Amino acid sequence: MLRYLAIFFFSFGLGLLSAAEPVRLILDTDIGNDVDDALALAMIHSLETRGEVHLLAVTITKDNRFAAPYINLVNTFYGRPGIPIGMVRHGKVPDDAPMLRVPSEARDAQGHLLYPHTLTDGSMAADAVELLKQVLNQQPDASVTIAQIGFSTNLSRLVSSEDGKALVKRKVKLLSVMGGNFEKPVPEYNILTDAGAAKSLFKDWPTPIVFSGFEVGLRITYPYESILKDFAWTAHNPVVDAYKLYVGKPEDHPNWDSTAVLYAIRPDRGYFGLSEPGTVTLGPKHITVFTPQADGLSRYLLLKADEVDRVKAVIADLTSEPPQPALQQNTAQRVVF
Repeated sequence: MLRYLAIFFFSFGLGLLSAAEPVRLILDTDIGNDVDDALALAMIHSLETRGEVHLLAVTITKDNRFAAPYINLVNTFYGRPGIPIGMVRHGKVPDDAPMLRVPSEARDAQGHLLYPHTLTDGSMAADAVELLKQVLNQQPDASVTIAQIGFSTNLSRLVSSEDGKALVKRKVKLLSVMGGNFEKPVPEYNILTDAGAAKSLFKDWPTPIVFSGFEVGLRITYPYESILKDFAWTAHNPVVDAYKLYVGKPEDHPNWDSTAVLYAIRPDRGYFGLSEPGTVTLGPKHITVFTPQADGLSRYLLLKADEVDRVKAVIADLTSEPPQPALQQNTAQRVVF
């Protein structure tokens, strides 16, 4: 009798696990300014294949014409070409980025695109703020997680737009931000590049924010050995190409953005600790200033020394995991839910 009860409860438990709803995620990225955005996107696709996340949309804050095509070709490479993509208008850092341009233009011996994609220029993508509003409006209340792994341009404009703040408060449950430095009083790139937007965002964002600071990703490097060996399942991979084009030498590279994305999707796995609640403001030279406050909406990630290797391994394993078509949903008619 006990044996049958054990089997019943084990089967019931598996049913609960399989029925767990995936995290509804929007990725907001400055892809092209570093390769860790591409690594984070590959990791998201692996976790979507596992049923842990549903990528609702990707919005871009780097105002470069190849940013949207690169996102589109990575999504297509992983079997999800229909993911909506939004592009910043009149944004920051339009500079050329070979890690975006070269894979977007690459062709095979027959002259076909090496990495098929339908967006060939950022001007073809939707306006980022309008797409954010559209996607959020389609979601249940308090159901969406946003991972911001770039500048604050798009999200600041969202909460500053008509009804934007109310929409965010109603639909978003968590904002996971790669930004700031909570170990040293020095400026951090994502914050510094559009400091006005960051200041506005931290003041007006109405839901909880968890920051992954510069100090976290600096320790969670992506192993070059993984680039060399773990992607052997394919002759060509746009994420591997981007890594080699951006890093340019055989070295482990800091992986800031993947930490914010990993927390956004798996907040309860114990990878990171959390600071006490508080507020984040910008100080002199746009440094991030954290002020403890019992009812504050902001926290930042804490990384214990004995967790560094574990987190590195998890990210590398997920990022390099091959697509599994049999497990992927049919994306020909992708439905945003």
